Amino acid sequence: NIANFGGDPGSVTIFGESAGGESVSVLVLSPLAKNLFHRAISESGVALTAGLVRKDMKAAAKQIAVLAGCKTTTSAVFVHCLRQKSEDELLDLTLKMKFLTLDLHGDQRESHPFLPTVVDGVLLPKMPEEILAEKDFNTVPYIVGINKQEFGWLLPTMMDFPLSEGKLDQKTATSLLWKSYPIANIPEELTPVATDKYLGGTDDPVKKKDLFLDLMGDVVFGVPSVTVARQHRDAGAPTYMYEFQYRPSFSSDKKPKTVIGDHGDEIFSVFGFPLLKGDAPEEEVSLSKTVMKFWANFARSGNPNGEGLPHWPMYDQEEGYLQIGVNTQAAKRLKGDEVAFWNDLLSKEAAKKTPKIKHAEL
Repeated sequence: NIANFGGDPGSVTIFGESAGGESVSVLVLSPLAKNLFHRAISESGVALTAGLVRKDMKAAAKQIAVLAGCKTTTSAVFVHCLRQKSEDELLDLTLKMKFLTLDLHGDQRESHPFLPTVVDGVLLPKMPEEILAEKDFNTVPYIVGINKQEFGWLLPTMMDFPLSEGKLDQKTATSLLWKSYPIANIPEELTPVATDKYLGGTDDPVKKKDLFLDLMGDVVFGVPSVTVARQHRDAGAPTYMYEFQYRPSFSSDKKPKTVIGDHGDEIFSVFGFPLLKGDAPEEEVSLSKTVMKFWANFARSGNPNGEGLPHWPMYDQEEGYLQIGVNTQAAKRLKGDEVAFWNDLLSKEAAKKTPKIKHAEL
């Protein structure tokens, strides 16, 4: 339909941030979207973000049924009951589900701060990991990026993480990582190893809190984003990565001054907010112009580079990426060590859980 708005249906770029970035990533993987778009950008969110897809949704469905007063004798009965509800009743039900809040007391495996999607065999034929591994997806030019402190302030505040004291000890951090299971997806037995790796080097409870937030940012955004970028690259598609490292002048006064590149911070630059605000600092106006040029060049040609812009290397085996901030410059191996640590930890755990085949006489 874009032709009706003066656009070219043969040159469509889809882009989104957070849940929008995840949606873009899902469309890249979905056979239903084949040939409907030609370039894609995921800002702070990809299809591998923990909590987006669950294999088993029975617990969540049951919770919804109880709150809605619906029977679950069969799926058909449950669906029919939900379809009789008014918009107001459904909105009320959404509030009762307490989305976006961390459940600090219940069973973490049955907690749903976000309602995950289901692999229905249509939109997603298989789990995202499998589609990526098989390289069977829409290999369009793709920008994948994260912000420097994804869990700096906005998300922990919004989700009521108990961090108002501004400090953490090792034991509380380990417990909090397990309570974050619905969004971090780290098995309980691995939480002490993970918190020791990130927080073990200091006894300062304030530093421990900051390092815990780094851990959360890596698990929820950093590692999945790098993994998706690598697999997109390995399928032979042009791929670009960035890390956004700037604190907008629009930031809330409540956000600590030390938080630079919080979740959502790049949106101000992408949409040119500093150009509309009379008193934005010159460096921020300049940064926004640079970011908009990158995004617009990419939308036009599938390559963000252009005259007068810092060079943005393609994400190849050397894993060059762009640090976007006061000094926008190329660097290498974004989150390389962190991805190696988590892949190693999680693969060892998976190997332990693989059932050993025993030979037995029949």
